[in-house]
Amino acid sequence: MVTKPILTGERIVLRPITVDDAAAMFASLSDEESMRLTGTQQTFSFEQVQQHCQRVSQADDRVDYAITLKDDPAYLGEVVLNEIDWQNRSASFRIALASETLFGKGYGTEATQLIVTFGFHTLRLHRIELEVYDFNPRAQHVYEKVGFVREGMRRDVLLWNGRYQSAIIMSILEDEYADKEMC
Repeated sequence: MVTKPILTGERIVLRPITVDDAAAMFASLSDEESMRLTGTQQTFSFEQVQQHCQRVSQADDRVDYAITLKDDPAYLGEVVLNEIDWQNRSASFRIALASETLFGKGYGTEATQLIVTFGFHTLRLHRIELEVYDFNPRAQHVYEKVGFVREGMRRDVLLWNGRYQSAIIMSILEDEYADKEMC
């Protein structure tokens, strides 16, 4: 079982997701802008969300964290390292804030920095990768600020409101992170 300690930043705390987060996670699925930015097209029942929370809390190939404020344990979103390949020391990254009202406050940047640090320092990963849709320049800027490098593009992977969108592939390697950390 992967150890999932609480990660504390300046303003936020990342704590492992539990089944108790299911209600807030389910409510976040009604935020249209969050769904657009993550490319979430399917719908989920509350029971499916509960099962997901239960499953990820016990998984060995991923770490799922709830984003909370230091002074308030309420779920603001999630940040995840998943598809962990222990042999090749790599993982995929994703983040979702629960509501558009949380955008632009720095929570996503701080959560990204905390989970990337955890990935390299604690999980001993070599590579963390992500995909971000081409219509999300704000997220692209955050990822670049943290040290992710653009690798390429998957063209026309998402059909949203009658238009195809592409996904930009980005990654950060442990030595790039170490160099960034030294600055």
